[in-house]
Amino acid sequence: MKIVNLTLRIATGASLAASGVIHAYLYIHGYRDIPSVGPAFLLQGSVFCALAALVLAGGPAWLQLVAVIGATGSLAAFALSRTVGLFGFTERGWQPAPYAAITVVAEVLTLLLVGATALRQRPRASKDRPLYQGDVGVTDRSSSPGRPR
Repeated sequence: MKIVNLTLRIATGASLAASGVIHAYLYIHGYRDIPSVGPAFLLQGSVFCALAALVLAGGPAWLQLVAVIGATGSLAAFALSRTVGLFGFTERGWQPAPYAAITVVAEVLTLLLVGATALRQRPRASKDRPLYQGDVGVTDRSSSPGRPR
């Protein structure tokens, strides 16, 4: 494994863990009493901590997709809670400080890190491509007489 891939995996796990731990902390310190939102904080904290451990352990690539979906959902819930409300719950600004800002940074970082990982793992075109890539017995008709090249 390349050091860059390992670094991306560790950073992704750390950003997931940071968001998960903060949501669990906020659940314990008051959010558990908020209907619908409290249990969502507990679920988000639990899932993100589990995802962090699995990503750090080198789990399958689809876990990173789950991390992207979770981070996007968490950021959307944050935005809704600051604008139109979420299940009747609204907050103002970056309260509770500093936890709100830290989780937003951690979730955006998760998105960026998973994106960087995906870009590094995509197949690259080879510079040494063979001229012929078809099945055996199939001829290349592009050089047939009467056809423009």
